[in-house]
Amino acid sequence: MNEKPPISIAQVTDTHLLASENQRLQGILTTESFLTVTKRLEELRPELDLLLMTGDLSGDATAQSYENLQHYLNSLQIATYWLPGNHDCAIAMDKILNLGMVSRRKSFQRGNWHFILLNSGVADSVHGYLSPTILDWLDSELQISANNPTLIALHHAPVSVNSTWLDASCLQNSPEFFAIVERHPQVKLVLFGHIHQEFHQQRHGIHYLGSPSTCYQFQPGSPTYVVSDDLPGFRVLKLYSDGTWETKIERVPYPLPIESVVTASY
Repeated sequence: MNEKPPISIAQVTDTHLLASENQRLQGILTTESFLTVTKRLEELRPELDLLLMTGDLSGDATAQSYENLQHYLNSLQIATYWLPGNHDCAIAMDKILNLGMVSRRKSFQRGNWHFILLNSGVADSVHGYLSPTILDWLDSELQISANNPTLIALHHAPVSVNSTWLDASCLQNSPEFFAIVERHPQVKLVLFGHIHQEFHQQRHGIHYLGSPSTCYQFQPGSPTYVVSDDLPGFRVLKLYSDGTWETKIERVPYPLPIESVVTASY
């Protein structure tokens, strides 16, 4: 029986904001689609404890794109934590995304849950990789918080998503990651972005969840790059103190372009 109220979080990912708010990716004004998502988040704000942003927050890695994001988050007024993706500049993010309710912490606790945020980005590469330093830190953090149900987040999918072109750009050293998390039974959830689609897979008792982008979506199961007609969205989770959880995907009513330019930009 869960006596304590759950921790409610929203995972927002792959916003691909640009320095110019009038610039488009795949025919979509990414700022406009993100602001459509924030309108829904504002409605949910009374029940949300935190916002977790899982990479590719910028589409051009410019300081201005992060300044824009910090401004929008200031207005949203929800405790926010973030990690970088392959399109991001981690140095610029660290300098800019740290004001008000936006935190650059990568290990923290809410309620009974421990959150660990990992940087899987590789300079000048699309694929992901967790360095030995990050893996050692992850193992250390998990040893410290052995009695707390744990959620780990990173940008790149550590599991295959059954899409040939996307799987080629996912985490390149997943076995090393699995070797660590699977010997720590408190790990319940691994959240990731990058794949621009809803995804759920279970492996050795750990649930791996991918989420829609706030802009354009990729066609699930496609061997090649295809933009789908699914609406922008985000994931909401309720985390109970006993380690159980619930989740759902929210989509927002954003008008998609009739034709999308099929140019790989993931």
